[in-house]
Amino acid sequence: MTALTPLPGVDTLVEAALRRVGAATSDGADDLVARARRWGPDLDAGIRAVFTPTLADALVARLAEIAVSGWLDRPQALRDRDRDRLLTPDWFQGPDTLGYVAYADRFGGTLDGVSKHIDYLRELGTTYLHLMPLLAPRDGANDGGYAVADYRAVRRDLGTMTDLESLATALHGAGIALTIDLVLNHVAREHPWAEAARRGEQHYRDYFHVFPDRTVPDEFERTLPEVFPDFAPGNFTWDDDVVGWVWTTFNDYQWDLNWSNPDVVCEFADITLFLANRGVDCLRLDAIAFLWKRLGTDSQNQPEVHGLTRALRAVARIAAPSLVFKAEAIVGPQQVVAYLGTGTHAGKVSDLAYHNSLMVQLWSALATRDARMLVRALERFPAKPTTTAWATYVRCHDDIGWAVDDRDAAAVGWDGPAHRSFLSDFYAGLHPGSFARGVVFQANPETGDRRISGTAASLAGVEQALADADPEALTLALDRLTCVHALALGFGDELQIGEIRMRLERGLG
Repeated sequence: MTALTPLPGVDTLVEAALRRVGAATSDGADDLVARARRWGPDLDAGIRAVFTPTLADALVARLAEIAVSGWLDRPQALRDRDRDRLLTPDWFQGPDTLGYVAYADRFGGTLDGVSKHIDYLRELGTTYLHLMPLLAPRDGANDGGYAVADYRAVRRDLGTMTDLESLATALHGAGIALTIDLVLNHVAREHPWAEAARRGEQHYRDYFHVFPDRTVPDEFERTLPEVFPDFAPGNFTWDDDVVGWVWTTFNDYQWDLNWSNPDVVCEFADITLFLANRGVDCLRLDAIAFLWKRLGTDSQNQPEVHGLTRALRAVARIAAPSLVFKAEAIVGPQQVVAYLGTGTHAGKVSDLAYHNSLMVQLWSALATRDARMLVRALERFPAKPTTTAWATYVRCHDDIGWAVDDRDAAAVGWDGPAHRSFLSDFYAGLHPGSFARGVVFQANPETGDRRISGTAASLAGVEQALADADPEALTLALDRLTCVHALALGFGDELQIGEIRMRLERGLG
């Protein structure tokens, strides 16, 4: 019998890579190897949860090389920050952690302009600044910046990567962490990978899902929802240059990436470390639920997504451990916890995730003047890993999809689809007695799905009260805003469900 040779651990691979570049004895190399020993098993397990053993062996070795390269490029100031964050790994879980979200062009005009508002952010108690999409998008329509043409450049009107580094340094000096978006599911049609695919380069064509005819796309379409049915129906687009049907979940100019290709995984590991080395503290993983495609499903929330995220997080923990991940997974209550990690992935996937369900339930309670479904939904909500945190919020840049579980609605005597329809009517100002001035977004007549857009002020009744010059209505609208923001800010281990019920009943009058 021939004995099997054990595969080298990630720490061994990292040591070998350091030796090859003559950095084995450089300052911090021992710490790098120690982190590889600590998080290497996560890297290995994440990749092996997705790929065959042969592919996994090669991919783990490549990712170890990328981790070493990223660490070698890391500025000393950020290595010092890594040390501090490792000593306080719960830095993002504190009760005083307060996020501020803004578009740089609306909050200073440029990245340099944003830095002039740091004193204002400190006055508010901000510890975490999320600047909305700022990486270079395609020209023209770009889905609000989510059609990225270059992950290593900043929007021209905002500044440069050097400006981003300077802003990060200034924020760090003020005790504020920097978050930016990393779009994982797709790139712009004008991204260099897509342009190479359109030129006929098979290596880059394999970065995408391209089909010669409608046979396979039509099979997928049987179970795929439409994200933008109004202006981007269907999930595939014919492209004359590539001579095929390209998977385009969101818009015809956003090409979905093929994450079953190890080269794509390596590209994003490298991009992750590049951005971390510019001083970014948190990456918001945009559209993460859509990464893995599987015939016969809605191609969302597939288990491979969690293995891939675990591997990317492990690469970051080895090379740039002060970086954390925030999952933008706007999915149902029973699916969202998996983005923080469940089972063998528990606490090893993303560090933060949006508590979309809390936000939806708050607005539902305001509309119904009834907190029963909110209480039931939160009582049934799966527990998160203790090393992770929820990002709680009242409104954001996105529309609201009414993620109400039919079982929660039924438990309080309501019909789920009817209640979701009521909420859309109410917040569009179409229901008698509504105080809201929202706008219906992406109505789908086939499914009855309707989402709502609108600011918190407009949805809570401030806009209507001002239009009516009604001081009593304005006071009530402001009370609604105070109520839901208090709940979003206070939610967590210290705010029990019974207290939520009491505060809502008091706030709803």
